[in-house]
Amino acid sequence: AALVSNTTVAPLYLERVSNLLFRNGIDNFSIILPDGEQYKTIDSLNLIYSGLLEKHADRRTTVVALGGGVIGDMAGFAAATYQRGVPFVQIPTTLLSQVDSSVGGKTAVNHPLGKNMIGAFYQPQLVLADLAVLDTLPGREYSAGMAEVIKYALLGDIRFLDWLQTHMSELMQRRPDVLAEAVCHCCRMKADIVAQDETEQGARALLNLGHTFGHAIEAEMGYGVWLHGEAVSAGTVAACLLSEQLGSLKRQDTERVQALFRAAGLPDAPPRFPFERWLAHMRHDKKAQDGEMRFITLDGLGRAKITRISDTALLRGSLKDYLDD
Repeated sequence: AALVSNTTVAPLYLERVSNLLFRNGIDNFSIILPDGEQYKTIDSLNLIYSGLLEKHADRRTTVVALGGGVIGDMAGFAAATYQRGVPFVQIPTTLLSQVDSSVGGKTAVNHPLGKNMIGAFYQPQLVLADLAVLDTLPGREYSAGMAEVIKYALLGDIRFLDWLQTHMSELMQRRPDVLAEAVCHCCRMKADIVAQDETEQGARALLNLGHTFGHAIEAEMGYGVWLHGEAVSAGTVAACLLSEQLGSLKRQDTERVQALFRAAGLPDAPPRFPFERWLAHMRHDKKAQDGEMRFITLDGLGRAKITRISDTALLRGSLKDYLDD
């Protein structure tokens, strides 16, 4: 096995995982990458390839991703492409990766012109989400993961939204039983959606709620300046504002969403930058098709749909309070 981790997670858990594998007769070696979204690049991907080649890894070598979403995405893409595909296992160590990015087989690296533009669909053989590793997760990273938890409630389960509002303080205290219920629920929802639409031709696109705006925020602010979950939080609020412009969501619903994000320690509004910069980023988004931008909007809380938009005035109207023009 090739254990792919980063400079933050490796000192905490790599030796333990490695020793467990050795004790069970599995030879293994490690590949350590720098930590951060800004390193989710072709250059870092080449470090994985080089590590595999230097150790003469073959098609029976299993790539194990030990880390958060960035490590999972890069190690998964390396596994998908090394010798045209080797086995892959995910051990996600952040809340965001446990509830979202480790499940479903999306792998990728970023390009300066767009997030996750170079990648592949490649399913892991196993996802092992050990909630105990979240004890060492910094508060900001933990909050970032809550953005994806809230997303699942908004896109398809109003009862889960009510449950989150009731239990948010316990979730933020990382109470194990409540946390386990949230992680399980999100994994189950995502697995069901992916089973219907593995390569995102239809229903799976709903999982991108907040992501078109969110990816624009990450690209504009600089990858790693805003955490992915923070950008998804602000992007989801922007998606609510767009839904208001379309007449499908009430103002009090948007305010309810903003309050929930605040309770999770997340941004409740997008950052300010020029409208043309918003447009430039969103037109490069991989969800754009035939010159139209695609957004996930809400027909009320818990009901999401795909909306194609070419009317830039509509977008400007939804972002009017967050423009530096």
